[in-house]
This record gives sequence, C-alpha cells and structure tokens, in this order.
Amino acid sequence: MMDKKTILDNGLLEQYLLGELNAQEYEQIEQVLASDTELKTYCDAIEKDFETLGLENAIEPPKGIKYQLIQDIREAKDTKNNKSNTNLKYYLGIAASIAALLMFGNFWMYNELNEIKDLLQTVETEKTELNDKLNNLNNQIDKEIALLSTIAHPDTEQYVLTGNTLMPDGKVVSYVNHSTKSVVINTERLPKLDAKHDYQMWADVEGEMINMGVITKDQNLMAMNYIDYAESLNITIEPAGGNDHPTVERLVTNVYLD
Repeated sequence: MMDKKTILDNGLLEQYLLGELNAQEYEQIEQVLASDTELKTYCDAIEKDFETLGLENAIEPPKGIKYQLIQDIREAKDTKNNKSNTNLKYYLGIAASIAALLMFGNFWMYNELNEIKDLLQTVETEKTELNDKLNNLNNQIDKEIALLSTIAHPDTEQYVLTGNTLMPDGKVVSYVNHSTKSVVINTERLPKLDAKHDYQMWADVEGEMINMGVITKDQNLMAMNYIDYAESLNITIEPAGGNDHPTVERLVTNVYLD
C-alpha cells in the first residue's frame, strides 16, 4: 500500500498528473489523496503549475490524435460493459501524457529558439564591435594621411622650436602651410609631463596669444589649429586640459614665423 512518503520520494504525484501510472497505482494514489488534505493541496498546486506551463507553451495537437482521443472517450462512455471511472481516468491519463509530450516538445523548441536568438545577438554584437574598430582604424588612417600630406605639401614651411632654460633638451618641429591653412607638429622630443600638466600651443597675433590647442601626450605627430596672421608659435606648460590664457612664466619654447 502506498503512503505519503513513498509518493513524494518517488515523484509519483507528477506521474499521476501526467497519466504515467497503471490503473492500480492510480487508484492507490487517489485513496491517499482522499485521506491526506495536505498532500491533496500539494498535488493541486503541481497540477496548476502544469496547466500554467501548458497554456504558456501550448500548441495545437495533430488532428488525427485529437480525433482518436475523442473516439476513445466516446467508446469508453458508451460501451455496454460501462467501464469504471478508473478506466476512464486511465484513458484521460493517456491523453494527458500525449498533451504533456506535445507541451514539453514545444517548450524545448521555445528554448532552442531563444538560444538561436542569443547566438544571433552575440554575432550581431561582435559584428558591430568589428565595424566600430574598422571605422576607428579608417579614421586614424585618414588623419595620418592628412598629416603626411601637409608635411609633404610644396608650400609647407618648417620651423623648429628649441627649448629654453625651462626645457633645455626639448625640441618641437612645426610644419605650417598658409595656403591650406594647416599646422602639424612633431612632439617626439618634448619631455614627458606628469598627469596634472599639459603642453599648450599659442599663436601670437599682434601681441595677443591665441590658443592653437592642447598637445596630446600619446601622439608624436598631430595637427594644431591654424591661426591667421600668426607672428610666432609658442608652447607653455599649463594645468591638465589646457588654459584660457597662457602662463607666460612657463613658456618653454617659441619661434618667429617669416
């Protein structure tokens, strides 16, 4: 005779609800459920979960199976021998098993579809990242070509800014082209600064220092802002990120333009 512990330890409630037990096992569990209110409540909760899962992942059963099930139920009901309710429940259990099989099959397909979607999303993300890298590389190449074009241009003039006593070993080579209005500098010989300071370049126009831009720490060759009518090029040490006006006492190099 079955008891509550045997039923729970062997997962018989799930098999009972799915119709996977024989008629004798089915009847024994029915008897235990009738006498154990707590077990009956637990069984009802599992059945409700099955119903919820089935509704969320339901698919239309094949017409042939549906027709056959209806015929079996009618035969079970109309037969002269009038089979017992237990046998009818047995047939219904078969129907439940088939429905469960279809339900879990659909659930498996749903998971497979989600995995494919995740895989496609991963591929799309990697594709986007690759395109971004290619775009960045193309932009960098375009910038390098523009810098080299300025340097190689026949109208480009070269000026060397030699460091003063504040920067005795420093040197910057500048390339100025008035026809294309461009300035390129080579900062390879600029001494390194700490993180709190940057070099900044200025153009002197009739005594006024105009900002040409902050010199980037990680680039040896870079373009600066071209300023019309500049009389000289000047470099100062400023707080990181640059300054609105030059710190004259921290001027490290300059050169006059012809």
